[in-house]
Amino acid sequence: MTLFALIAALALEHFYPLDLRGELHRGFARYSAFLENHLNAGQRLHGFLAWALAVLPLAALGGAGYLWLQHLSVLAAWAWNTAFLYFCLGFERCGRELSGVGRALKERDLVHARELLGAWAGGEVAELQAPEVTRVAIEQTFLCAHRQLFGVVAGFLVLSPLGPVGAVLYRSSCWLADLWADLDPQSHGDFGRFAGEAFRTLDWVPARLTAVSFAIVGDFEDALFCWRAQAASWTDKLQGIILSSGAGALGVKLGDPIHQAGGLVARPELGLGEEPDAGDLQSAMGLVWRTVVLWLALLALLTLARWAG
Repeated sequence: MTLFALIAALALEHFYPLDLRGELHRGFARYSAFLENHLNAGQRLHGFLAWALAVLPLAALGGAGYLWLQHLSVLAAWAWNTAFLYFCLGFERCGRELSGVGRALKERDLVHARELLGAWAGGEVAELQAPEVTRVAIEQTFLCAHRQLFGVVAGFLVLSPLGPVGAVLYRSSCWLADLWADLDPQSHGDFGRFAGEAFRTLDWVPARLTAVSFAIVGDFEDALFCWRAQAASWTDKLQGIILSSGAGALGVKLGDPIHQAGGLVARPELGLGEEPDAGDLQSAMGLVWRTVVLWLALLALLTLARWAG
């Protein structure tokens, strides 16, 4: 059932991207803001309580519904898993955004490429040059693939006896880390600390699974070398693992300084090889989809082995 729920969710995500997902995300953000406004007294404990109230009810709903439906119908339990996975995934949008940036770069429309990248990745992009837009777009692709696809799937697989609990825990914790982990301590105290710590804990294994998978489907030796030699230099160590392995597997250089705020912002070098160009954007997407095939193949083999006894 786990394999077929995953295949069904991926197929739905690919062929029928869910516009309603944006409304659900905004609803979750509003609920998170409500919790922050009413519980934030500047202490880590308050951040933990808010995190628990945001994440655990959703996870409990997913798990309780699955366990109840299992007793009624295997098909109903499968549909429940599929629906929750469908809502937790979101990588298809990243693929569309990457394609738009790639088309703009190939047409030498740097202004439009910057606009698309800014709407997708956020941050200051108005001063980025074409090679920098390419690097940042590939980095965003790898991070999106991990957070909105592989991390969700890894959480789902680890806690598959409880239905979609793992996927919900991972995705909702990721959202809260984005919303709260970088809150200004001067005005919010330690409220956001727990959200960041919780996500880093939940992401410890998935990040390494994604990095190993990139290495397997790409240049294995370079991916592992970059992981060992470069990952720790990135500000966020888990992101560094994913980006360094992805850069090494793809055979391009990521990281490096970029133009922002009227000057060059220093960033460590990730990867080996040449500066990526617009054509490497599709190569990055190809690396992601080869990883999807790898995961599905391994899960299929495990499923067949379990059926064979």
